[in-house]
Amino acid sequence: MIKKGLSTLGTYFLYLISLLPFWFLYLVSVVLFIILYYIIGYRRKVVQENLLNSFPEKSEEERRLIEKKYFKYMADLMMETVKTISISEKQVKRRMKCTNPEIMRFYFNQDKSIIAAAGHYGNWEMAALRFGLLTDKKRLVVYKPQSNVVFNDFFNRTRSRFGVMMIPMKQTLRKMIEYKNEPIFIVLASDQTPVKHEANYFTNFLNQPTAVFLGIEKLTKVSDSVVIFYKIDLIKRGYYEFTFVPLVDEPKETKPYEITEIHVKFLESMIRAKPEYWLWSHRRWKIKPQDVQ
Repeated sequence: MIKKGLSTLGTYFLYLISLLPFWFLYLVSVVLFIILYYIIGYRRKVVQENLLNSFPEKSEEERRLIEKKYFKYMADLMMETVKTISISEKQVKRRMKCTNPEIMRFYFNQDKSIIAAAGHYGNWEMAALRFGLLTDKKRLVVYKPQSNVVFNDFFNRTRSRFGVMMIPMKQTLRKMIEYKNEPIFIVLASDQTPVKHEANYFTNFLNQPTAVFLGIEKLTKVSDSVVIFYKIDLIKRGYYEFTFVPLVDEPKETKPYEITEIHVKFLESMIRAKPEYWLWSHRRWKIKPQDVQ
Protein backbone atom coordinates (compact mmCIF):
# COMPACT_ATOMS: atom_id res chain seq x y z
CA MET A 1 0.00 0.00 0.00
CA ILE A 2 2.84 2.37 0.88
CA LYS A 3 4.61 1.50 -2.39
CA LYS A 4 1.43 2.26 -4.36
CA GLY A 5 1.02 5.59 -2.58
CA LEU A 6 4.62 6.61 -3.26
CA SER A 7 4.26 5.58 -6.91
CA THR A 8 1.10 7.65 -7.26
CA LEU A 9 2.87 10.62 -5.68
CA GLY A 10 5.72 10.08 -8.14
CA THR A 11 3.34 10.30 -11.12
CA TYR A 12 1.98 13.64 -9.85
CA PHE A 13 5.56 14.91 -9.47
CA LEU A 14 6.42 13.84 -13.03
CA TYR A 15 3.32 15.57 -14.36
CA LEU A 16 4.29 18.84 -12.67
CA ILE A 17 7.81 18.62 -14.12
CA SER A 18 6.33 17.98 -17.57
CA LEU A 19 4.64 21.39 -17.46
CA LEU A 20 8.03 23.11 -17.53
CA PRO A 21 9.20 24.48 -20.91
CA PHE A 22 11.68 22.57 -23.05
CA TRP A 23 14.45 25.14 -22.56
CA PHE A 24 14.31 24.66 -18.79
CA LEU A 25 14.18 20.87 -19.08
CA TYR A 26 17.31 20.95 -21.21
CA LEU A 27 19.08 22.92 -18.47
CA VAL A 28 18.06 20.16 -16.08
CA SER A 29 19.37 17.64 -18.62
CA VAL A 30 22.86 19.17 -18.46
CA VAL A 31 22.92 18.72 -14.68
CA LEU A 32 21.44 15.25 -15.00
CA PHE A 33 24.18 14.22 -17.43
CA ILE A 34 26.89 15.33 -14.98
CA ILE A 35 25.23 13.37 -12.18
CA LEU A 36 24.67 10.21 -14.24
CA TYR A 37 28.02 10.18 -16.00
CA TYR A 38 30.53 11.73 -13.63
CA ILE A 39 29.09 11.42 -10.12
CA ILE A 40 27.18 8.14 -9.83
CA GLY A 41 28.41 6.49 -13.04
CA TYR A 42 24.98 5.08 -13.83
CA ARG A 43 25.47 1.73 -15.61
CA ARG A 44 28.69 2.94 -17.18
CA LYS A 45 30.24 -0.53 -16.90
CA VAL A 46 27.24 -2.01 -18.73
CA VAL A 47 27.51 0.61 -21.48
CA GLN A 48 31.27 0.14 -21.80
CA GLU A 49 30.97 -3.65 -22.02
CA ASN A 50 28.19 -3.42 -24.61
CA LEU A 51 30.18 -0.98 -26.72
CA LEU A 52 33.36 -3.05 -26.50
CA ASN A 53 31.57 -6.22 -27.60
CA SER A 54 29.63 -4.42 -30.33
CA PHE A 55 32.51 -2.40 -31.76
CA PRO A 56 35.77 -4.29 -31.12
CA GLU A 57 37.20 -2.68 -34.26
CA LYS A 58 36.95 0.81 -32.73
CA SER A 59 39.62 2.29 -30.51
CA GLU A 60 39.02 2.86 -26.81
CA GLU A 61 38.94 6.59 -27.51
CA GLU A 62 36.22 6.14 -30.15
CA ARG A 63 34.11 4.00 -27.84
CA ARG A 64 34.54 6.47 -24.98
CA LEU A 65 33.29 9.27 -27.23
CA ILE A 66 30.19 7.22 -28.14
CA GLU A 67 29.67 6.48 -24.44
CA LYS A 68 29.78 10.16 -23.52
CA LYS A 69 27.47 11.15 -26.37
CA TYR A 70 25.08 8.41 -25.32
CA PHE A 71 24.82 9.65 -21.75
CA LYS A 72 24.29 13.22 -22.94
CA TYR A 73 21.49 12.05 -25.20
CA MET A 74 20.02 9.79 -22.50
CA ALA A 75 19.72 12.78 -20.16
CA ASP A 76 17.90 14.70 -22.92
CA LEU A 77 15.71 11.68 -23.63
CA MET A 78 14.71 11.36 -19.98
CA MET A 79 13.61 14.99 -19.90
CA GLU A 80 11.83 14.72 -23.25
CA THR A 81 10.03 11.60 -22.06
CA VAL A 82 8.77 13.43 -18.99
CA LYS A 83 7.64 16.28 -21.25
CA THR A 84 5.50 13.85 -23.30
CA ILE A 85 3.22 13.49 -20.26
CA SER A 86 1.63 16.88 -20.99
CA ILE A 87 2.96 17.87 -24.41
CA SER A 88 0.38 19.33 -26.79
CA GLU A 89 -0.68 17.82 -30.10
CA LYS A 90 0.71 20.86 -31.89
CA GLN A 91 4.14 20.44 -30.31
CA VAL A 92 4.26 16.73 -31.10
CA LYS A 93 3.53 17.39 -34.77
CA ARG A 94 6.19 20.11 -34.86
CA ARG A 95 8.87 18.08 -33.11
CA MET A 96 8.24 14.65 -34.66
CA LYS A 97 7.59 14.85 -38.41
CA CYS A 98 6.80 12.04 -40.80
CA THR A 99 8.80 12.21 -44.03
CA ASN A 100 6.72 9.81 -46.14
CA PRO A 101 3.11 9.24 -44.96
CA GLU A 102 2.26 8.22 -48.52
CA ILE A 103 3.79 4.78 -47.76
CA MET A 104 1.15 4.21 -45.11
CA ARG A 105 -1.65 5.38 -47.41
CA PHE A 106 -0.34 3.18 -50.24
CA TYR A 107 -0.76 0.02 -48.17
CA PHE A 108 -4.07 1.05 -46.62
CA ASN A 109 -5.48 1.72 -50.10
CA GLN A 110 -4.76 -1.95 -50.82
CA ASP A 111 -6.55 -2.96 -47.59
CA LYS A 112 -3.22 -4.16 -46.23
CA SER A 113 -2.42 -4.10 -42.54
CA ILE A 114 1.00 -2.80 -41.52
CA ILE A 115 3.37 -4.21 -38.93
CA ALA A 116 6.16 -1.80 -38.08
CA ALA A 117 9.36 -2.90 -36.40
CA ALA A 118 10.94 -0.24 -34.22
CA GLY A 119 13.92 -0.02 -31.91
CA HIS A 120 14.73 1.69 -28.63
CA TYR A 121 16.43 4.30 -30.74
CA GLY A 122 15.87 8.05 -30.65
CA ASN A 123 12.79 9.28 -28.83
CA TRP A 124 10.50 6.28 -29.17
CA GLU A 125 8.09 7.73 -26.57
CA MET A 126 7.40 10.88 -28.59
CA ALA A 127 7.18 8.69 -31.70
CA ALA A 128 4.41 6.69 -30.01
CA LEU A 129 2.44 9.91 -29.45
CA ARG A 130 2.99 11.01 -33.06
CA PHE A 131 1.91 7.57 -34.23
CA GLY A 132 -1.51 8.28 -32.76
CA LEU A 133 -1.89 11.34 -35.01
CA LEU A 134 -1.01 9.66 -38.29
CA THR A 135 -4.26 8.10 -39.43
CA ASP A 136 -7.82 7.29 -38.43
CA LYS A 137 -7.12 3.56 -38.84
CA LYS A 138 -6.62 1.60 -35.65
CA ARG A 139 -3.12 2.18 -34.27
CA LEU A 140 -1.71 -0.41 -31.87
CA VAL A 141 1.53 -0.30 -29.91
CA VAL A 142 2.66 -3.57 -28.33
CA TYR A 143 4.38 -3.18 -24.97
CA LYS A 144 5.94 -5.27 -22.24
CA PRO A 145 4.06 -4.51 -18.97
CA GLN A 146 6.05 -3.03 -16.09
CA SER A 147 6.03 -4.67 -12.67
CA ASN A 148 4.92 -1.37 -11.07
CA VAL A 149 1.20 -1.24 -11.89
CA VAL A 150 0.82 2.46 -11.05
CA PHE A 151 3.61 3.59 -13.39
CA ASN A 152 2.53 1.06 -16.02
CA ASP A 153 -1.01 2.48 -16.11
CA PHE A 154 0.25 6.07 -15.93
CA PHE A 155 2.58 5.79 -18.91
CA ASN A 156 0.03 3.82 -20.92
CA ARG A 157 -2.46 6.66 -20.45
CA THR A 158 0.24 9.09 -21.58
CA ARG A 159 1.11 7.08 -24.70
CA SER A 160 -2.53 6.64 -25.70
CA ARG A 161 -3.55 10.31 -25.38
CA PHE A 162 -3.72 10.82 -29.16
CA GLY A 163 -5.46 7.61 -30.17
CA VAL A 164 -2.93 4.80 -29.86
CA MET A 165 -4.13 1.55 -28.32
CA MET A 166 -1.59 0.03 -25.93
CA ILE A 167 -1.61 -3.78 -26.21
CA PRO A 168 0.19 -6.07 -23.74
CA MET A 169 2.55 -8.37 -25.60
CA LYS A 170 0.64 -11.55 -24.79
CA GLN A 171 -2.62 -10.12 -26.18
CA THR A 172 -1.22 -9.11 -29.58
CA LEU A 173 -2.45 -12.05 -31.62
CA ARG A 174 -5.92 -11.88 -30.07
CA LYS A 175 -6.20 -8.20 -31.01
CA MET A 176 -5.07 -8.86 -34.56
CA ILE A 177 -7.70 -11.56 -34.91
CA GLU A 178 -10.28 -9.16 -33.50
CA TYR A 179 -9.47 -6.63 -36.24
CA LYS A 180 -8.84 -9.12 -39.04
CA ASN A 181 -11.54 -7.58 -41.28
CA GLU A 182 -9.98 -4.10 -41.37
CA PRO A 183 -6.51 -2.72 -42.08
CA ILE A 184 -4.63 -1.80 -38.92
CA PHE A 185 -1.22 -0.36 -38.10
CA ILE A 186 0.74 -2.05 -35.33
CA VAL A 187 4.19 -1.23 -33.91
CA LEU A 188 6.42 -3.72 -32.11
CA ALA A 189 9.91 -3.28 -30.67
CA SER A 190 12.44 -5.35 -32.58
CA ASP A 191 15.08 -5.19 -29.83
CA GLN A 192 13.24 -6.42 -26.75
CA THR A 193 15.03 -9.14 -24.80
CA PRO A 194 12.88 -12.27 -24.49
CA VAL A 195 12.68 -14.13 -21.21
CA LYS A 196 14.86 -17.22 -21.04
CA HIS A 197 12.17 -19.80 -21.83
CA GLU A 198 11.09 -17.79 -24.91
CA ALA A 199 14.62 -17.38 -26.31
CA ASN A 200 14.07 -19.75 -29.22
CA TYR A 201 16.16 -18.00 -31.85
CA PHE A 202 19.56 -16.32 -31.83
CA THR A 203 21.03 -14.11 -34.52
CA ASN A 204 24.29 -12.23 -34.94
CA PHE A 205 23.47 -8.68 -33.88
CA LEU A 206 26.20 -6.11 -33.26
CA ASN A 207 28.91 -8.76 -33.34
CA GLN A 208 27.23 -10.99 -30.72
CA PRO A 209 24.82 -13.95 -30.58
CA THR A 210 21.56 -12.25 -29.62
CA ALA A 211 18.23 -13.71 -28.54
CA VAL A 212 15.38 -12.06 -30.47
CA PHE A 213 11.61 -12.24 -30.38
CA LEU A 214 9.99 -13.93 -33.34
CA GLY A 215 6.71 -12.10 -32.79
CA ILE A 216 6.97 -9.78 -35.78
CA GLU A 217 7.62 -12.66 -38.15
CA LYS A 218 4.88 -14.86 -36.70
CA LEU A 219 2.25 -12.11 -36.66
CA THR A 220 2.93 -10.87 -40.17
CA LYS A 221 2.72 -14.38 -41.64
CA VAL A 222 -0.55 -15.14 -39.82
CA SER A 223 -2.14 -11.85 -40.87
CA ASP A 224 -0.36 -11.45 -44.25
CA SER A 225 0.58 -7.91 -43.21
CA VAL A 226 3.39 -5.93 -44.77
CA VAL A 227 6.47 -5.21 -42.67
CA ILE A 228 8.10 -1.80 -42.48
CA PHE A 229 10.62 -0.19 -40.17
CA TYR A 230 9.68 2.86 -38.10
CA LYS A 231 12.98 4.71 -38.51
CA ILE A 232 13.60 7.70 -36.23
CA ASP A 233 16.28 10.33 -36.91
CA LEU A 234 17.35 13.16 -34.62
CA ILE A 235 17.48 16.39 -36.66
CA LYS A 236 18.48 18.72 -33.85
CA ARG A 237 17.96 18.80 -30.10
CA GLY A 238 14.31 18.03 -29.42
CA TYR A 239 13.34 17.67 -33.10
CA TYR A 240 12.97 14.41 -34.98
CA GLU A 241 11.90 12.91 -38.28
CA PHE A 242 10.63 9.41 -38.82
CA THR A 243 10.51 7.48 -42.05
CA PHE A 244 8.55 4.37 -43.01
CA VAL A 245 11.01 1.97 -44.63
CA PRO A 246 9.30 -0.96 -46.46
CA LEU A 247 10.99 -4.26 -45.64
CA VAL A 248 8.66 -7.11 -46.65
CA ASP A 249 5.61 -6.88 -48.93
CA GLU A 250 4.88 -10.61 -49.31
CA PRO A 251 5.55 -12.25 -45.94
CA LYS A 252 4.15 -15.66 -46.88
CA GLU A 253 6.78 -15.99 -49.59
CA THR A 254 9.68 -15.62 -47.17
CA LYS A 255 11.79 -18.38 -45.66
CA PRO A 256 11.78 -19.18 -41.94
CA TYR A 257 13.50 -16.43 -39.91
CA GLU A 258 14.03 -14.29 -43.03
CA ILE A 259 11.74 -11.51 -41.80
CA THR A 260 13.42 -11.53 -38.40
CA GLU A 261 16.85 -11.25 -39.98
CA ILE A 262 15.73 -8.39 -42.23
CA HIS A 263 14.36 -6.14 -39.49
CA VAL A 264 17.16 -6.95 -37.04
CA LYS A 265 19.83 -6.18 -39.64
CA PHE A 266 18.11 -2.91 -40.54
CA LEU A 267 18.17 -1.81 -36.90
CA GLU A 268 21.82 -2.77 -36.70
CA SER A 269 22.62 -0.57 -39.71
CA MET A 270 20.94 2.38 -37.97
CA ILE A 271 22.90 1.81 -34.78
CA ARG A 272 26.22 1.48 -36.60
CA ALA A 273 25.58 4.77 -38.42
CA LYS A 274 24.77 6.77 -35.24
CA PRO A 275 25.31 4.54 -32.20
CA GLU A 276 24.78 7.19 -29.50
CA TYR A 277 20.99 7.17 -29.95
CA TRP A 278 20.42 3.51 -29.04
CA LEU A 279 19.71 2.19 -25.52
CA TRP A 280 23.19 0.99 -24.51
CA SER A 281 22.52 0.93 -20.76
CA HIS A 282 20.12 -2.00 -21.18
CA ARG A 283 21.47 -5.51 -20.42
CA ARG A 284 20.61 -6.67 -23.92
CA TRP A 285 22.92 -9.71 -24.01
CA LYS A 286 22.19 -11.28 -20.63
CA ILE A 287 20.90 -14.49 -22.28
CA LYS A 288 23.54 -16.61 -24.02
CA PRO A 289 22.91 -19.49 -26.46
CA GLN A 290 24.37 -21.96 -23.96
CA ASP A 291 21.86 -20.81 -21.34
CA VAL A 292 18.92 -22.27 -23.25
CA GLN A 293 20.43 -25.53 -24.46
